[in-house]
Amino acid sequence: MEQRVCEIIAEQLGIDVNDVKPEKSLMEDLGADSLDIVDLVMAFEDEFGVKISDQDLSKIKTVQDVIEAIKLRA
Repeated sequence: MEQRVCEIIAEQLGIDVNDVKPEKSLMEDLGADSLDIVDLVMAFEDEFGVKISDQDLSKIKTVQDVIEAIKLRA
């Protein structure tokens, strides 16, 4: 699951999957903007069959935050 999260992030942001690490910030390190974050969340919801609320979305800053959010809802 963690590898798939990294693959989705890389696909959506047009970056190398090897650059996507758990400790990386989606915005500062990987260059995502707020629209990218919304697109990513929709992709994660579709891929993993989870629902990430707006409240949870505001807490997602790093790749690890994404992984934890999905694990909590899986």
